Amino acid sequence: MNAKVSIARLSIFSNSFLIVMKLAVGFISGSVSIISEAIHSSMDLIAALIAFFSVKVSDTPPDSRHPYGHGKVENISGVIEALLIFIAAIWIIIEGVKKLLSNDIKLESIGIGSAVMLISALLNAYVSGRLYKVARETKSVALEADALHLKTDVYTSLGVAVGLGLIMLTGINWLDPVVAIMVAIFIIFESYQLLKKAFTPLMDVSWDVEDIDDLENTLNEMHVNYHELRTRVAGNYRFIDLHIDMPKDLSIESAHKYCDMIEEKLTSKFENLNVTIHVEPS
Repeated sequence: MNAKVSIARLSIFSNSFLIVMKLAVGFISGSVSIISEAIHSSMDLIAALIAFFSVKVSDTPPDSRHPYGHGKVENISGVIEALLIFIAAIWIIIEGVKKLLSNDIKLESIGIGSAVMLISALLNAYVSGRLYKVARETKSVALEADALHLKTDVYTSLGVAVGLGLIMLTGINWLDPVVAIMVAIFIIFESYQLLKKAFTPLMDVSWDVEDIDDLENTLNEMHVNYHELRTRVAGNYRFIDLHIDMPKDLSIESAHKYCDMIEEKLTSKFENLNVTIHVEPS
């Protein structure tokens, strides 16, 4: 089992555990903020399942129907995950407003609820850190999206824990739905950031400026006379095509060997890279 699939499976297990724990304590305590966190974790679980299947599909070799591979499935999963987070946040806001308007806010076992939120924050901080590490190593958009989900859960769980602590100190129960609404607003902001990051590569966006600079420096170090350099990203796969000038009297075999040398150098430096070179006589 590769690292991407393994860490995606860990996310599924951790979210399943947190959903059961939060729902149980949420219904016992009557806290809408804890129940909202359980819903948030449910969205995280769906996102983790989507990430799990997308990373498996994205690593499938190219075929006749998908000659450029399946890398963009990770971007599609990221868009779906962002929309799921947004829907969950809207639901939380609606429920929080209903609680405030009804003025029927009764809370019990607040201390247990606060403890559960702290446990959730610690567990998600650990899993999120692992996900980010593997996402950076493998350039996985799906795992990065899943890590972002869990990172927002860390902040929201801490926010709910602080809110419950304030209720214990002040006895002001309406703080519970207010905290839930604030959590939801934060989630909406994060979902927008994720949606933008996941959707943009679907339009064949170029590499980051830093990576393009690194690519150009590598080509210059090899003294390649190139132009019309283009780059694009598809999930954790990257593509470049460029034109290079070569002496018109050079044999086809020599030109081919030179192109192979360029491709070998670039693919050894940039992971999951596909290179297309067009030779022009000079």
